[in-house]
Amino acid sequence: MTGGHDPDAYVELGSFTKVLTGTVLAVLVRNHVVSLDDPVERWLSAAPGTGVTLRHLADHTSGLPRLPPDTGLFNPYRDFTQARLNELVGRLDSLLTTRPGEREEYSNLGYAVLGAALTSAADRSYEELVNDHVLAPLGLPTVTVTARPPMDQRLLASSWFGRPSKPWDLTGAILPAGGMWASTRSAARLLTGLAVDKTLGEPALTWRRVGERPLTYHNGATRKSRIFAGAIHDGRWVVVHRLSGSIKGTDRAGIDELRAAAKRSG
Repeated sequence: MTGGHDPDAYVELGSFTKVLTGTVLAVLVRNHVVSLDDPVERWLSAAPGTGVTLRHLADHTSGLPRLPPDTGLFNPYRDFTQARLNELVGRLDSLLTTRPGEREEYSNLGYAVLGAALTSAADRSYEELVNDHVLAPLGLPTVTVTARPPMDQRLLASSWFGRPSKPWDLTGAILPAGGMWASTRSAARLLTGLAVDKTLGEPALTWRRVGERPLTYHNGATRKSRIFAGAIHDGRWVVVHRLSGSIKGTDRAGIDELRAAAKRSG
């Protein structure tokens, strides 16, 4: 693991949170609570006949846009409440930019809808689902992966005046798409448990896969936080977290580390 952080300090997972959501989906499918091909309206008050399924939401082929309508610039999800999500779900057909299954378009909104569908199907809160179906099987204490870490243990970038930068508000309806925090030690355990050891089976649909090796990875970014978590077939893995910097630069640092490790062992 790179970065040199205190292993018990908390970092924002950003979109790496989607790995938790996708894993919960995989476990609920295996337990016959939901099916990948369930239409959204089976679990939420969506307009019938949209054609959007849980699978489409998980693999970003739902046709929903990247962001909910009317998000802000400096704190984009502050007003994205559960009530707002419910309102959008009620007119989901009007939000589609393409037919479901037609093409891939990365969607935070889609994962917010997916998280809501899973909590409805299981009748549990999102964090309860993560705790029961991801953290506990990996041997991770509940407090190490959370939407509300201790204020004095959060790793935050500094503002121009030397004060910690305020993170985005991500504990509302957007939580399943990008709102969780984890200690750096726990972020590493999530990667190794899910993508290397495969403790919960084959990695969920959420993970990105590229190359012949292949590289299994996911990244995440919020206002001032960047994370890359990736592993290759032989068990080598890396988690990189940076405060500020570019998303591409963070991804590149992780990939370069894996390549360097391959050369050292080759």
